[in-house]
Amino acid sequence: MSKKYIDIMDTTFRDGFQSVFGGRVLMKDFFPAVEAAKEAGITHFEFGGGARFQSLFFYLQENAFEMMDKFREIVGPDANLQTLARGINTVMLDTGSRELIDLHAKMFAKHGTTTIRNFDALNDVQNLEYSAECIKKYGLNHEVVVTLMDLPPGCTGAHDVPFYEKTLRNILDSGLPFDSLCFKDASGTSSPQKIYETIQMARRLVGNETHIRLHTHETAGVSVSCYLAALEAGADGIDLAASPVSGGTSQPDILTMLHAVKGKNYDLGGLEIDKILKYQDVLANCLKDYFIPPEATQVSPLIPFSPMPGGALTANTQMMRDNGTLDKFPEVIKAMREVVEKGGYGTSVTPVSQFYWQQAYANVMFGPWKQIAPGYGKMVLGYFGKTPVEPDPEVVKLAAEKLKLEPTKENPLDIADRDEKKKISVWKQRLEIEGIEATEENIFIAAACDEKGIAFLKGESPLNVRKNDSVCDNDKDCKLGENKMANASGNYTVVVDGQRFNVTIAEGNADIQVTPVASSNSVASSTPAPASNGGTEVPAAVNGAVWKILVKEGDRVEKDQQIMILEAMKMEIDITAPVSGVITKILVNNAQAVDEGQTLAIIG
Repeated sequence: MSKKYIDIMDTTFRDGFQSVFGGRVLMKDFFPAVEAAKEAGITHFEFGGGARFQSLFFYLQENAFEMMDKFREIVGPDANLQTLARGINTVMLDTGSRELIDLHAKMFAKHGTTTIRNFDALNDVQNLEYSAECIKKYGLNHEVVVTLMDLPPGCTGAHDVPFYEKTLRNILDSGLPFDSLCFKDASGTSSPQKIYETIQMARRLVGNETHIRLHTHETAGVSVSCYLAALEAGADGIDLAASPVSGGTSQPDILTMLHAVKGKNYDLGGLEIDKILKYQDVLANCLKDYFIPPEATQVSPLIPFSPMPGGALTANTQMMRDNGTLDKFPEVIKAMREVVEKGGYGTSVTPVSQFYWQQAYANVMFGPWKQIAPGYGKMVLGYFGKTPVEPDPEVVKLAAEKLKLEPTKENPLDIADRDEKKKISVWKQRLEIEGIEATEENIFIAAACDEKGIAFLKGESPLNVRKNDSVCDNDKDCKLGENKMANASGNYTVVVDGQRFNVTIAEGNADIQVTPVASSNSVASSTPAPASNGGTEVPAAVNGAVWKILVKEGDRVEKDQQIMILEAMKMEIDITAPVSGVITKILVNNAQAVDEGQTLAIIG
């Protein structure tokens, strides 16, 4: 009897890169590996979308559409090239308007895409309907998704087989068009038995003709067992990656899975071990200069208790490296349990996973529920759709107070359509003002990436690729996450022998200023410190960048009044006045990097 053919999608160049490098891999460095993968017989690739769209513009000075075109040239016209979309978010972190969702499908169809895998982190089927129509409108295959995870121990109400059955029935009842069905576990926390029962349930509902596949990560250590369970239950496809971006926070390795099915009645994509070995050798050589964070190669026993996707975990730890707060990582992971439970059990996958992380980070850094991360707050208030269960009412009340928003049950698309910043005409006008050609591609880049997209199109975006020390020593365009202060300029607070100084750093031969300030037992002391001029210092609560300054010198402020907003870990951090008084000095500028405890302003 012939073996059952199992379709293998190689996720190396999208989810693999995201899970290990935060998406920061230059196309010139990895294209030889794409050629090697083709020679190894791989015909189905995940090649873009998700975080591998924005990261190219944010960090690599590369155009994602150009990358997709060149990828298609390498693999030829017949390969199935797949991207990842987040329903009404598409490849953005915020809800798109209907016209931007349509433009997303149009542009991805134009630039080599065959299939779009389309999910909603809340499993709110309403959020999938319009994007599904757009995907099919432009002749693409639509792979609809049910998102999975396990709840922390003791939590109930969602993410069991009956919940997934309800979600799938809602998809079928809605009539939205789809070509295949994927169950996606970005955190890798689902148990093998639950996977087996879920795939069996789906097969009963959709029949034998519908292609069903499973996507998971090795982060919690059970991915291979889950894939075997899915195959036994009748799945038709699974996702794998190639070393060195396999295992750990990424998908299981192709070779590992080939070994796991020895003696079983499955043909994994017709792949041969010897050819895959050659492909992995080429890939390893392509990536030899890149810094692989150790957590990307590890299985974490904590993840099932606080589900964190592999693709988000390394991106967050790298940001913590940049911000000098990596020592807080275990505390943040532990804090996620409460955040998930009180947030309504949205699946821990982008963008909800980032909302969970930001709120957990805020709870660790500033005290439980002292601040509300904007994304998390808007989620519990209903601005991204309906959560699987009702969020904690006290958290909802707190979010409404902090964000000054009322809870809503309105369709998020209707809200987005009213937002001027989500209109094609507004972005077209902005491009014209900036002297940038208003192509559909450029309009979508600007709308999806906001000011960072404009910076890219103007040739002003940074190049930030993390490579190993020996490489970076000879390459001014790359850095490790730990080298945050390289080429820094601006105002900083430093500590020398226990004494604090304000230091202004400038490039070249410019003068610098060193000003002693009042001593303190802790750089980040929560007690307002008197400044050297008799005023009170306003310190930075965390490492980050100044996003907005809300006051000017000479303004009268009241105690606890918001005076600045920092950006850290993709979230906004309120800086409030520790005392009432007059702003006598502002020591920072917009967009300036600041360290925890650095004096931002002085109140007299």
